[in-house]
Amino acid sequence: MERVGFRLKIRTAKMDEYVRRHTEVWPELLAELEKTGWHNYSIFLDRKDGTLFGYFETPDLAAAQAGMLGKDVNTKWQSEMMEFFEDLEGTTPDQGFLKLEHIFFLA
Repeated sequence: MERVGFRLKIRTAKMDEYVRRHTEVWPELLAELEKTGWHNYSIFLDRKDGTLFGYFETPDLAAAQAGMLGKDVNTKWQSEMMEFFEDLEGTTPDQGFLKLEHIFFLA
């Protein structure tokens, strides 16, 4: 499994709504994420400045991203989520995140 850590920036005025939306993630979206290879997915948020850190495991990052690309439920979710982020430059959050370098793991 590839361990993927990523960073995005949430608009500070939108943080509470972003958190609320993630207490109600659509079951259909969760099912598609699982099917396309997104596992052990976690999101962490620094409420001081809106820095978001995400982590998930996948057999193949490119395949996991490609698998979600054509799913209607993902297209709708990503479209709704775009308003919450800074600096995406016209791309969706699931394609525009900054992938971090994995430098240490303790099993």
